Amino acid sequence: MLKIISEHLKLLAELSKVRITFAVMLTTLAGYLLAKGSLDAGIILPALGIFVLACGSSALNHYQDSDRDGLMARTARRPIPSGRISRNTVLYIAIALSITGSAMLYISSGFEGMQLGLLALIWYNGIYTPMKRRSAFAVIPGSVIGAIPPVVGWVAGGSPLLDPRALMLAFFFFIWQVPHFWLLMLKYGEEYVKAGYPSITQKYNEQQIRVLTFVWVLATAITALLLPLYGLVHSRYIVIAIIAGAVWITAVFAGLLVRSGNSINPFYYFMRINYFVLLMIVSLSLDPFLQ
Repeated sequence: MLKIISEHLKLLAELSKVRITFAVMLTTLAGYLLAKGSLDAGIILPALGIFVLACGSSALNHYQDSDRDGLMARTARRPIPSGRISRNTVLYIAIALSITGSAMLYISSGFEGMQLGLLALIWYNGIYTPMKRRSAFAVIPGSVIGAIPPVVGWVAGGSPLLDPRALMLAFFFFIWQVPHFWLLMLKYGEEYVKAGYPSITQKYNEQQIRVLTFVWVLATAITALLLPLYGLVHSRYIVIAIIAGAVWITAVFAGLLVRSGNSINPFYYFMRINYFVLLMIVSLSLDPFLQ
């Protein structure tokens, strides 16, 4: 019995893409703490709401992409193409999670917070997912999805949606995702093409992708440096951490240019930009406690 429960939970975690959705929840926590300036019980429900809604969105994405997932080695073992669960069952799970997450956001963040959460779901599943089958550049508008959860946290924390600080926070979480995805293309571009997805590897050669990726990472680092100027960060220790992180990530990705002509490990750079964003999330979350 315990084995069956464990297998079902593991399957649900796969459908929910828990590692990604947990990171999404962390950005919501950061937005709440920055807006509120303190930690209280009010943080729990909006964070869980975004987490559950993101899990529903991820499950729906499994349903939408199941016809292509089986064509790529990277995704062939996902729940639907591997035959461990039916498409209809995944659809029911996605609907249930999405409704539950939306209700949690409505209770904790009001209609505005729920609208933002549903906007992220609609943008991901209704706009980005179909678009990536037609355009190699779908990730650019698609990255708007990552900008929404921290704003949900911001609104839940009691600050206005159109506050310039919230928009700058959203912009940072938007811009870093483009190089994050393009690094995946360097590693899995051929698989995407085989599965029928357009890829930037069909538009640019590897060296051009390296240069473009570096430019986007440099823009990410500059955006991070703008956060203190917009009044989002006040602690000198956090400012120092952000400056150090921005310098470090720029120096790391300069290797894409320096090593021109030599093979690179895209996963190495993929993980480094993830480490940088994790540093930013932790730094932003700690700032209210260090002022």
